[in-house]
Amino acid sequence: MADFIVFKEAVQKQFDKLSSKDLYETDVSKDKLWDTYLSSFPEGSNPIYLEKSEHDCNCCKQFIRACGSTVGIVNNDNKYELVTIWDIDVPEPYKSVAKALSNLVKNANIKDRFLHEEKTLGTNFNHQELEDGGIKRWDHFYYKLPKRFVQQNSGIILSTARSNYEVLFRSFQEITLESANTVLELIEQKSIYRGEEYKSIVSLFIKNKKLFDKTVNRDYFCWELSMKLGEVSKIRNTVIGTLLIDISENMALDNAVKRFETKVAPMNYKRPTAIATKSMIESAQKEVEKLGISGSLYRRHSTKDDITINNILFANRDIKKSLNVFDELKEQAPVKIGNLSKVEEVDIDIFVKDILPKAESIELLFEDKHKANLFSLISPINKDSKPIFKWDNNFSWSYNGNVTDSIKEKIKKAGGNVNGILRASLSWFNSDDLDIHCTEPNRNHIYFSKKRSNTSGFLDIDMNAGGERSREAVENIVWTDKKKMLEGRYEIYINNYCKRENEDIGFDCEIEFDGKIHTFSYDKVVGNKVVVAILDYSHKDGIKIIESLPSKAITKNYWGINTNTFHKVSMVMNSPNHWENNTGNKHLFFVIDKCLNDESARGFYNEFLNEELSKHRKVFEILGNKMKVEDSKDQLSGLGFSYNNSVYCKVIGSFSRTIKIVF
Repeated sequence: MADFIVFKEAVQKQFDKLSSKDLYETDVSKDKLWDTYLSSFPEGSNPIYLEKSEHDCNCCKQFIRACGSTVGIVNNDNKYELVTIWDIDVPEPYKSVAKALSNLVKNANIKDRFLHEEKTLGTNFNHQELEDGGIKRWDHFYYKLPKRFVQQNSGIILSTARSNYEVLFRSFQEITLESANTVLELIEQKSIYRGEEYKSIVSLFIKNKKLFDKTVNRDYFCWELSMKLGEVSKIRNTVIGTLLIDISENMALDNAVKRFETKVAPMNYKRPTAIATKSMIESAQKEVEKLGISGSLYRRHSTKDDITINNILFANRDIKKSLNVFDELKEQAPVKIGNLSKVEEVDIDIFVKDILPKAESIELLFEDKHKANLFSLISPINKDSKPIFKWDNNFSWSYNGNVTDSIKEKIKKAGGNVNGILRASLSWFNSDDLDIHCTEPNRNHIYFSKKRSNTSGFLDIDMNAGGERSREAVENIVWTDKKKMLEGRYEIYINNYCKRENEDIGFDCEIEFDGKIHTFSYDKVVGNKVVVAILDYSHKDGIKIIESLPSKAITKNYWGINTNTFHKVSMVMNSPNHWENNTGNKHLFFVIDKCLNDESARGFYNEFLNEELSKHRKVFEILGNKMKVEDSKDQLSGLGFSYNNSVYCKVIGSFSRTIKIVF
């Protein structure tokens, strides 16, 4: 039987070879390592010595438990593999033992880089005095570590290395090569603010992302690379990493760059160039020419002449061409929503199936909350142009969301959280420093000086403090954990911390819970404290509004029609994606008399385009934003609804009634 010292020296030589590079340890348990060592000796090769087997040695046990799972990583033609300290050529019986330990360690995952608190591993040898007075030498596994592997209190170092690896691996998984190349091209053409500062790190990421994508055993690749890069591994957690992630997740390029520049650019920074790379534009241009769809991109407002009877669910054939003065005054009288609280609610499917076919005349109540529901139907200038959408016809539509954002959308654009159990959002329109406050049941006060509560409520946007930043300012408080919210009264109020002007006074406030948005408007100069609402919350019954600002109908005019007023409907139709075939989300459009989109509507959106064009989405996002529809007095505009919404409707037919349509 071979002498143990041959085994010992072979392990030492392998350790010397591996320790020229970084070392790691796998997640094999220490007990499993030792059990495998003892159980792998061939029968008869580990005889009993006194009370234990010859190789059942505490000194060797300490060595194996301390470093038996140690590995290095080797790269053979982009195939990364583990090499253990047991990958050695020794005679039996140690050959079988080394092979078993090697297989055990290689089939585990790397859990950390390898460091040890002491300079040595194991005990080199010791002596035993025999009964006859002789001395027996016992050799054990032993290794003197290079200094760079010796580290006391290594916890922070190990956790940092593990974090670098995890973030790098996630970066390679989530950031696409296409997005990285796009950002690099934007940097090279100086299209993003301070882009040159990030050129080297983006270039390095692209180089290594290409290797990652064609690498076998990416886990080992990332461990090795993260050890070389150190903190540079965490590109995903940097400001440029946010841009890369946003583009990889198909965020519109303009929005992604804007989000990046809000973090790095000064408040007065003005974007000098459009967001598109030369290669993106050239590639999209070739595709447009190849598909013969250049003419499809030029669009206009649809008119009644463009629509066939097959496209319409309802048409009011009795519309008067002019109204007498009393009708005009009657139509402009604002409606108090509170007076409609007991109106029958009707599901949209029942409305379309059972009520709409029997209707002779329809009027719709345009509430303030419906600003974003204003829509225009859009057609190609050339009626014979090739369809470019996911559906068979060439009609599209444009909502008012790209003209006047709801408070919720403004909060999202400002980086606020709109997803929670309860949300209270403030919007105002001058340079004053208004602040939203909330006192909770335990009298805890959430506001600009104490933004976070242990009830999961927090203020995440605070605008116009210290000077005017925006005349479209917003603030936002949201509660995200129902279990942490306290039962009792919540008072939400607005305070004017710094009054700077007398123009565009007042504010709007949204309170959202249970999937419903409650909007309150205040049209006076804001003083020290204006209570918006007092809410009562219980785990059993949820949230209820106890008191609030008076339900006052403040009439505003959008697209030529007044809010809080009923308006005549000339047509009702499904959105064009549900005319022939059912494609995507269905909208119901109410075309309203005298509703005229007074802004340049968008001709198409990326989500409308067919699959052939989706790969050029970033360029089409820019084209859609630039190729706006010209104003027209002859158009089909009104209110459109999809889901999670409602609207009051007067229906005149065999009998007349007012209903609330629920989508």
